[in-house]
Amino acid sequence: MFRTFLEIEHLVGAFERAEIAPEAWDHRSHVVVACWYLLCYQEAEAVTRMRDGIHDYLRAHGIATTKERGYHETITLCWMRLVRAYLAETNLDCSLVELINRLVERFADKDLLLTYYSRERLFSWEARTGWMEPDLRPLPEVNRQRMTQAAA
Repeated sequence: MFRTFLEIEHLVGAFERAEIAPEAWDHRSHVVVACWYLLCYQEAEAVTRMRDGIHDYLRAHGIATTKERGYHETITLCWMRLVRAYLAETNLDCSLVELINRLVERFADKDLLLTYYSRERLFSWEARTGWMEPDLRPLPEVNRQRMTQAAA
């Protein structure tokens, strides 16, 4: 759990500078950075920053995208959509530390995507290299009106 805003800010900065060791760049870190970007930027820019940031990070650590590892477009975009939906539906009247800690707790299970996708579809080369819609159940819809009100 995070105790201060500075801890969160440090994580995001370390990601952007590719200073996090690959073994420490875990699911929790991905979700926190996704949340930060979705809070700080319009959705399209947040997605672009996340995608580009992961590509830059992998390149800096010499990690090539293969069928087994590296960048995964569907997983990246799916988590961005889930975090965005969470932010649209949650009470934002709290500190960033509280919000991030609740988000991390809510999305602690990195296998959550397997409730939306079959293993075969999610881990296919097509899903790794491009967006694929879920085949088990739809992702949550975002109440854009509520998001706009929360941002105002």
